[in-house]
Amino acid sequence: MKEKYKPTKLPIEFDFESKNILKKLAEAKASLSELKGFAHTIPNQSILINSLSLQESKDSSEIENIITTQDEIFQGQVDQKLIKNTAIKEVQNYNLALQTGFKIIQNTKLIKSDCILTVQNILEQNNAGYRKLCGTTLKNQASGEIIYEPPQNYEEIQSLMANLIDYINDDELQEIDPLIKMAIIHFQFESIHPFYDGNGRTGRILNILYLINKGLLNLPILYLSRYIVQNKNDYYKLLQNVRDKNAWESWILFMLEGIHLTALDTIKIIQEIKELMQEYKNFLRDNFPFYSQDLLNNLFQHPYTKIDFVKDDLGITRQTASKYLTELAKHQSGLIKQIKIEKSNYFVNVKLFELLTINRNVMLRKS
Repeated sequence: MKEKYKPTKLPIEFDFESKNILKKLAEAKASLSELKGFAHTIPNQSILINSLSLQESKDSSEIENIITTQDEIFQGQVDQKLIKNTAIKEVQNYNLALQTGFKIIQNTKLIKSDCILTVQNILEQNNAGYRKLCGTTLKNQASGEIIYEPPQNYEEIQSLMANLIDYINDDELQEIDPLIKMAIIHFQFESIHPFYDGNGRTGRILNILYLINKGLLNLPILYLSRYIVQNKNDYYKLLQNVRDKNAWESWILFMLEGIHLTALDTIKIIQEIKELMQEYKNFLRDNFPFYSQDLLNNLFQHPYTKIDFVKDDLGITRQTASKYLTELAKHQSGLIKQIKIEKSNYFVNVKLFELLTINRNVMLRKS
């Protein structure tokens, strides 16, 4: 009978610099570097963080079969009272966990246990911490067959996590490119499976935080979840093949391809947002005497806005904010649309909404 796979402490002995890996690594590093530089062409960085992190939150949650629509997410983001189901709340928790993790590593410059525990706590809204009870298994969702049993002993989980955290923060433990290291870290975290719930989503946030912590990105804007959800079967198969067959090269290549494709796609999104902002800037400046950069930024923070947001961002009265938004919505261009939900009025940036929903169906297929 074949011996069951058990995670061992890092580093792992393997040739992570094969010809295939190095070729794909060069491609991934080039596209990631281009993304890092291109992100700075939009001066208001919060626009990118807000719009792109919501996409990641939706896609990462979808991997766990938490399904929402873009419209529901945008509405929930603009007003808590519009959150009508637990799926939207789960997506919002993911977004908050991501933003909180980003702030933590900005301050500490390290990814420590407290950071990982905080991220998972926000995701799952509990303080359960690492698993203490036995019985956790990973099953094939279709057949119910157990495909992998992670460590069951609390002390073993603690020990493996302590080793993983050392590996994340100490580059001397293994001299290896950080993109390859990110793939190793992700595999190890998912194999330890340290929490009762939220392991997949916590692991995907950890990917982003690691890239930022290594200076490969300055903002949390590269999200692999859409690539993973579009190649979900391959993702789980390749994870398990490392455990069953030590098939590290295929796993590393899969993750590097994800970085490459996602970086290129994110550059395209940023370029489209940049062009759209210029279009709206020209439109506002040519047609409305109350145009300001703050108003433009407000309209691009997320597709939905409301009177109170404009009032606060522009430092004007509520009556004036209402006047501005109403005039924008009445213009024949149709760039801003007013909608009423229950008793409240909201204003939709129509083209930004389309950009972040209708046009995000391009498939990120691995080669």
